[in-house]
Amino acid sequence: MQKEEIDLRDRIKDFALRVLRMFSTLPKTAEAQVLGKQALRSGTSVGANYREAYRGRSKAEFIAKCGDSLRELEATSYWLELLVDAEIVGADRLAPLRRECDELTVLLPSAFSSPTSAQGARLEPKASRRMPIKRAPRASTAVF
Repeated sequence: MQKEEIDLRDRIKDFALRVLRMFSTLPKTAEAQVLGKQALRSGTSVGANYREAYRGRSKAEFIAKCGDSLRELEATSYWLELLVDAEIVGADRLAPLRRECDELTVLLPSAFSSPTSAQGARLEPKASRRMPIKRAPRASTAVF
């Protein structure tokens, strides 16, 4: 089994694409579409907020965008949970996507250092702007 390193930015983008693919497979019922669109909105905005955090003009903006990414991950987790609990999608089909959402919720805060620079200085994430993350191998049965 080969372990590969993947940039967190790419991992978040991959997560958004997986949410998009999940949405496209949902039934066309009103319930499925409402919950699916919510998951789609929150799941795809994680990466946008993550990237915007790099461009923060102030400490407050930097912290806000990091917090926005985490809130969107939590919201996505909620919508995925509702899709399962409403019996729209089987738990086994969404398990890999839900697990990735949980892992990103844990990993995302560690990707940023606390801003310690002088007032007005540019805020930067840890060491380099692209943090490699070791990724667990995906199960071959994953749908999304």
